[in-house]
Amino acid sequence: MKKKYILILFLVFIGVYSGIKTIQSNLERLQDLEIANVDLTEVVDGTYTGSFKVFPIIAEVKVTVKNHQITGVELLKHQSGQGAPADKILDQIVEAQTLKVDVISGATYSSKIILKAVENSLNNAIE
Repeated sequence: MKKKYILILFLVFIGVYSGIKTIQSNLERLQDLEIANVDLTEVVDGTYTGSFKVFPIIAEVKVTVKNHQITGVELLKHQSGQGAPADKILDQIVEAQTLKVDVISGATYSSKIILKAVENSLNNAIE
């Protein structure tokens, strides 16, 4: 019976270790994630959705464009762990009219995921 518990504990340890390694690997990929600036002169007026995820962070956004300007960005979904402060980046995008904004300190990975989701939504809008 004791061997069975040791085996179960070992398998749980392997599962947790694998999960942690996967998350670390995914977050390392985010360090080099490039955010392309979308040419707003090519974006048709409308409302567009986009998403991006790198486990464990997920973002889905709705972007409104009028007269080739971003008039609003709404966060539809944001699973972020400790990256909730990244939500502030939405206002920066609208104010700057570009995706080339500084990430939010302390929420770098979530900021990048949100920016990539906005990029994806705008790419869906290009004529």
